[in-house]
Amino acid sequence: MNNKQQSPFKKFVGIRGMGAALTAFVGLIIIYIAFGIINPAVFSGQNILNLLRSMSKYLLIGIAQSYVLITGNIDLSIGSMVGMSAMITATLMTGGMNPILAIVIALVACLAVGVVNGYLVGKFKLPPFIATLGTMFVARGIAYMVNGNRNTDAIATGVGKDTADTFQNCFYYGKTLGIYNTFWIALIIFVVFFFILSKTRTGRHIYAIGSNVDAAKLSGVNVVSTTVKTYLVSSVCSCVVGLILCAQAGMGNMEAGNMYEMYGVAAGVIGGVSPLGGTGILLGTFAGAAVWQTLENGLNMIGAQVGIQRVVIGVIVVAAVLLDVVVRSGQFGRHKKK
Repeated sequence: MNNKQQSPFKKFVGIRGMGAALTAFVGLIIIYIAFGIINPAVFSGQNILNLLRSMSKYLLIGIAQSYVLITGNIDLSIGSMVGMSAMITATLMTGGMNPILAIVIALVACLAVGVVNGYLVGKFKLPPFIATLGTMFVARGIAYMVNGNRNTDAIATGVGKDTADTFQNCFYYGKTLGIYNTFWIALIIFVVFFFILSKTRTGRHIYAIGSNVDAAKLSGVNVVSTTVKTYLVSSVCSCVVGLILCAQAGMGNMEAGNMYEMYGVAAGVIGGVSPLGGTGILLGTFAGAAVWQTLENGLNMIGAQVGIQRVVIGVIVVAAVLLDVVVRSGQFGRHKKK
């Protein structure tokens, strides 16, 4: 009866993880307005466009890490897959290969890492920290080896200026409807994976594993298959970020994506995705990525040093995780009293 009397707004807020996501969005608005008051250039149209484009990388790796975090695992190989994707694509293109084929090969390489991660964690029960730490080194090693331990030349030297421009406009410099294509790519991927996580059986299984893996098994959830799927999502998003960085630089950099796995954790937990598993929605990850980029952008525009930027964002990440732990402890306490 109570459920029938609930307003649509209360039902919306009552969705698991929605409260944290809305809190992150409120925080985003406050932070953006505060920086805009200090420096009105923050409100400029070009700055907003640049912010959306830069945020897209954090959104994609946030999605990558969020899928894995919700199962109670972690993926430390994300940054290395980003670098591997950028280097494989750039190296093949400087050799004259068609960009589409180069992208496919980079994607296959990233998916292979995802499959290995999924089976090591889901089937062989390796701690995710150890399993993905190993693949992190392997993927970064491949990024170094594909072009003989050096960064690539400009991709235009292999495929020509026109083809290189098309690739770079597609993934970074070009616009559609006045907004950079980078954002549209990230938004499309976000919508697809948001739907999968929130509206499909696979999504329900992901939450079930994160909440209680033993109960999930008893309920008939294929833990190995579902775990592999989450790492494959991570691989796809990491590959796309690698393409974006390759397009941005116009070349391959062996260190591309360095520390991005941690940026993914930050985007997720700021938006309410619990590192303990079982909680969080991608809408929160979207907000978390926006908060991260707005902080970075705003602190840059008011002249804050890089060190201060890292300290501020680090404190926010720790506070978000601490809040999650406190909230969960309170919930457990109430259950015990009953």
